[in-house]
Amino acid sequence: MLKLKYPLILASNSPRRQELLKSAGLDFTVEVRAVDEVIPANLAPADTAAFLARLKSEAYDDLVNKAILVTADTTVIQDGKVLGKPKNREEAKHILTQLSGQTHKVITGVCIRHGSSRDVFSASTQVYFDTLTEDEIAFYIDHYHPYDKAGGYGIQEWIGHIGVNKIEGSYYNVMGLPIQQLYQRLKQYQA
Repeated sequence: MLKLKYPLILASNSPRRQELLKSAGLDFTVEVRAVDEVIPANLAPADTAAFLARLKSEAYDDLVNKAILVTADTTVIQDGKVLGKPKNREEAKHILTQLSGQTHKVITGVCIRHGSSRDVFSASTQVYFDTLTEDEIAFYIDHYHPYDKAGGYGIQEWIGHIGVNKIEGSYYNVMGLPIQQLYQRLKQYQA
């Protein structure tokens, strides 16, 4: 278990990110602040997750001298476009239909801050979906309500079990946090 010199703060309400930090044996607290996620129009889709992770960290300037702050953002990219979180059932259906039988990329950007130090990195995973039926998509939406998930799905849920036939990269990155990379980078703060 990694013991850190400073308290660790996760700036995320994501139960998946919290679960991954816990399973890595890290002690942390959760503090979430509202951030206006405005993305510059000229920003490349592949850079969006890292940009947002860094942007989120700026809401915590008052804490970074006392703690290690971790912020993250996950984006799903297909055909050069970022697929956001669905706002409603119709959007979720549209996104999942678009992903069905196709390949997409999941990028999670992470920012680790302590004092004036910022370590921003991202991980990328290629995800291959089988073709999903309308009934499978409807079942997933009705039973799992994927409105808080980039790309409208969680790989650790039913749809990932039956729909994802292959990934290239980190499974945990698709869940929302490249925990192995984060753990290795946190070693610089080891007590």
